[in-house]
Amino acid sequence: MIADARQFVETMLLAIAALLPIVNPVACASVFLARTADLTQEDRRRTAMRVARYGFALLLASALIGAYVLDFFGLSIPVVQVAGGLVVSVLGWTLLSQENLAERRDAAAAPTPDDLGARAFYPLTMPLTVGPGSISVAITLGANPPEDARALAITLVAHALGLAVVALVVYLVYAKADAVLRRLGTTGTVIVTRLSAFILLCVGVQIVWNGVRALILSL
Repeated sequence: MIADARQFVETMLLAIAALLPIVNPVACASVFLARTADLTQEDRRRTAMRVARYGFALLLASALIGAYVLDFFGLSIPVVQVAGGLVVSVLGWTLLSQENLAERRDAAAAPTPDDLGARAFYPLTMPLTVGPGSISVAITLGANPPEDARALAITLVAHALGLAVVALVVYLVYAKADAVLRRLGTTGTVIVTRLSAFILLCVGVQIVWNGVRALILSL
């Protein structure tokens, strides 16, 4: 029992330590706020909850069956990095070049639940929160499951709990993003949002380069 408990805790902490810095909801909070500037505080909270749920589902699916899906379609991690990095780059460029959404809040039509659901998944969950980096890490976590049934069950539950902790942190940070950034004021929020968008663009380019470099080395 002690060995099982130790394996459970170590596996759970490994999942949290590996994924939380890559998901990094604190760094994405200003981008989340910019993409939800036309929403009320309650709608933003609901959207944050949906992003957390969608993110948890994506990461869990990646850990459980991600490696098998890639093998089925004949895809490699570098290819996923290139494709995902391009999507992240486009999102960063869009945020960097768009007008201030906060100024259009009063004039914007009230979004429908379907609109909120679609926006929560793309681009707020994927690729902003759960991008190619976190998906590849989740796939790596579940790539070599133990053969023993007891150890496999412990590993699966530990991974699920670790991913649930990551999702909870995402929800808490996103739900309180407006309260945190409100202290910066309008000008400070715009500066942080533009800077975050530029960093997001750079991250996308870096992900693309990592994938391209890996593909070149595999030739």
